[in-house]
Amino acid sequence: MPERSRPAMSPVTSADQEEREEQQELFPPKLLVVDDEPPMRESLRSLLELSGYQVVCAEDGGTALALLERESFDLLLLDLNMPGMSGQQLLDTLRQRGIDSSVIILSGETTFDQATSAFRKGAADFLAKPCPPETLLATIAANLDRCRRKQDYFIIQKRLQGSEELHRFIVNSAPDLFFMLDGEGRFSFVNDRVESLLGCRVDDLLGRHFSEIVYDKDRDRARYAFNLIHHPGGGRSTKRMELRLRVQNCDDLRYVEVRAIATELSPGGTYTADGRGTRGAAATYGVARDIGDRKQSEALLRYHRYHDVLTSLPNRTLFNDRLEIALGQAKRSGGKLALMSLDLDRFKKINDTLGHFAGDELLQAVAMKLKRCLREGDTLARVGGDEFVLLLPGIAKAEDASVIARKILAVGSRPFHHQGQELRITFSIGVALYPDQGESKETLLRHADLAMYRVKETGRNGFCLYSSDMRQDSSQFLDIESGLPRAICHDELRLHYQPQVDMAQGRIVGLEALVRWAHPQRGLLPPAEFVPIAEETKLIRELGDWVLRRACRDAAVLRERGFGDLKIAVNVSPQQFETDDFDQCVLAILACHGLDPAVLEIEITENSIMRDMNKSMANLTALAHAGVTIAVDDFGTGYSSLGYLHSLPLHTLKLDRCFVQNITQASERNTIITAVLAMAQGLEIAFVAEGVETQAQHDYLLNAGCPIGQGYHYCRPLELEKLLPFLAAHPT
Repeated sequence: MPERSRPAMSPVTSADQEEREEQQELFPPKLLVVDDEPPMRESLRSLLELSGYQVVCAEDGGTALALLERESFDLLLLDLNMPGMSGQQLLDTLRQRGIDSSVIILSGETTFDQATSAFRKGAADFLAKPCPPETLLATIAANLDRCRRKQDYFIIQKRLQGSEELHRFIVNSAPDLFFMLDGEGRFSFVNDRVESLLGCRVDDLLGRHFSEIVYDKDRDRARYAFNLIHHPGGGRSTKRMELRLRVQNCDDLRYVEVRAIATELSPGGTYTADGRGTRGAAATYGVARDIGDRKQSEALLRYHRYHDVLTSLPNRTLFNDRLEIALGQAKRSGGKLALMSLDLDRFKKINDTLGHFAGDELLQAVAMKLKRCLREGDTLARVGGDEFVLLLPGIAKAEDASVIARKILAVGSRPFHHQGQELRITFSIGVALYPDQGESKETLLRHADLAMYRVKETGRNGFCLYSSDMRQDSSQFLDIESGLPRAICHDELRLHYQPQVDMAQGRIVGLEALVRWAHPQRGLLPPAEFVPIAEETKLIRELGDWVLRRACRDAAVLRERGFGDLKIAVNVSPQQFETDDFDQCVLAILACHGLDPAVLEIEITENSIMRDMNKSMANLTALAHAGVTIAVDDFGTGYSSLGYLHSLPLHTLKLDRCFVQNITQASERNTIITAVLAMAQGLEIAFVAEGVETQAQHDYLLNAGCPIGQGYHYCRPLELEKLLPFLAAHPT
């Protein structure tokens, strides 16, 4: 029937009751009184209006029908015996024309047949005249309440239907695979995404066990995970796993991340939210997300983590890994190995004369020719601009390494061609043998470098085997080695702080503590000149302890000057991190200065974490639980397992500066940065780009979505005395 322009009644809830009463005061129910006797009509009008109703009167059925076709009434009080169109005829007409109205018969004729006929034609109630006012009003109120409940039910049903249609549309339009398993692990529901993801129709999958579409090697893990979900102690927590699913009618696999939760269905097939009452059938709700693109990004990251982008040779990370393995094998077998440090002579002149593009082409050609000089099992790696290292396991004597060195020198005797121009390259090669010239990775690398520099000093284009007099001639090394304990004890060390900047807002959000040595003769030394020696001479723990204590002392000063919210990041060496009481020492130093643990961020490299995962997990968890944040420093240059990242309590990834240096030039490194950024966002951890030196690098990283930058573009590292006025002049 036609609707009046007044608010519809809301679905019945306890929260809606007050609102409904307010609406009833503003819009009282509208009643139509149909009676041919004027006194009766007026009597009813007076009674009903006094009771708060709106009342319209009609003297016969025809007039009432005209009114009902024009407007809406909440209730109809109808007399049966009227001239013209009787009450019974009006009921017939209303039903024929589909006019829905609640009708109470108020008639002087109260025969059984009259009442039965009226009820058959849709009357809601039947009252005899004369009717006591209390009875009439109670009957009207009851019928209006019944109408409201009916309307509420209708609205709820429409909303449920709309909600179901919306959810069905969302589920079937979603990029993820939604599914439901019964208690036996068979699919009872799956959305349309299965067709594009696995190449099978929805009906083909229903009733099949989930293991039928899981890759063979992942089935046991999938069964274990789904069984664990329904374990009595499993609760209602969501379980996460990565699986490979089979694509129908081909050998392809789809990598998916599955999130699943256990539930129960009541015997009627509905979800029992509170879990009370009769236990129903176990079921599993799940969502499978296609992570193929992410897996490709991770594979790309893994490859470039261990390989040089330009030459595709192993990089320093992979070389160090293989060197450690080779040293372990040689130590167990009593064998020997050789390590070579190779440097291209006068390569800088070629770069400066012909340009970096020509230099890159030359490096690629050199790498290809050098690989032809190797035996099976040898490892050639590019570790710098024109620097290579070569691992030769299974060397019986020094002469075996000399044979390889002469082959490499012969490569340089043949010219390289670039755009019709002949280029001649020579090599300076230093050789160190295990165990004769060193037993550790660091010692062998340093000794091979010393031998290589001896070749450069004596004319280049040759090779040289390390001898002990080379180390004795290295006065700088000896000076640092002997002076470092004095520097720690006599306060010759200094801490400089480099700001970390919110790239979008220009606001300083943190500081990294960087150690310097105020050497009495050589001036201010950067960490690269003494930290490696500290690691080799086992002084790194004392050095790291000094840095941590001084950083916390300075943090207390910053707090007093109003910069207590700035987080200070401190680098920690592997040896320091692996001490049994490292976490307790850190927290004790913080407590000594009255600092909130949240002010400190511990920076540790990927290699340090992976050396002993159990100890790393224990230390990191203890620190993170106390409030200290954890950052992975130089991310992308070390050895790690991406699978462990999400399980460690990490808060920040710091991208190594080598990825930022040539970021404005199109290269595969840009793809790596984008992938690492996406991974950090997926893990919901912070991201810092180190080594930002130019506006162009800043703009590129900002557009790529990088939140925080650090580098000379914003500020050089400053001592505390110079840092304080800098902070006062810049937003924090």
